[in-house]
Amino acid sequence: MEEFKLERFVEAQNGIYDTILRELRAGRKESHWMWFVFSQLKELCKSRTAEYYGIESIEEARAYLAHPVLGSRLEECLQILLNLKTSNPVMIFGKDDAQKLHSSVTLFSYADPDNELFKKIIDKFWGLEEQETKNILTRDRLSLI
Repeated sequence: MEEFKLERFVEAQNGIYDTILRELRAGRKESHWMWFVFSQLKELCKSRTAEYYGIESIEEARAYLAHPVLGSRLEECLQILLNLKTSNPVMIFGKDDAQKLHSSVTLFSYADPDNELFKKIIDKFWGLEEQETKNILTRDRLSLI
């Protein structure tokens, strides 16, 4: 797991994790933490910060999920989202960050297809996987054949 430098996520989350949980439980993201909690493929990132926290590959996504802190925190955050009454992610995150969430859970659903939590989030908020992420992951998988 060290090869992916996952500690960058842990360090970023440590000082703000209680705030993240509080905002998610309230159903309204107000501060800036999306990049290092609901990370997406680096190829989709449009800012330096997003690129720094962007995930390079399906292998890095799997390592993130297997990390003893990051995997459990991600699941905790997603469980909170599942328990919210609203099924409108834009109401919680705003348009841009709702898109990042969609991309992130699509990535992690490919990284761990047996984890139903990702499918439940996708079903609750969108009903289908995020297409750009899906296209990249499918393209990358086909290029390995």
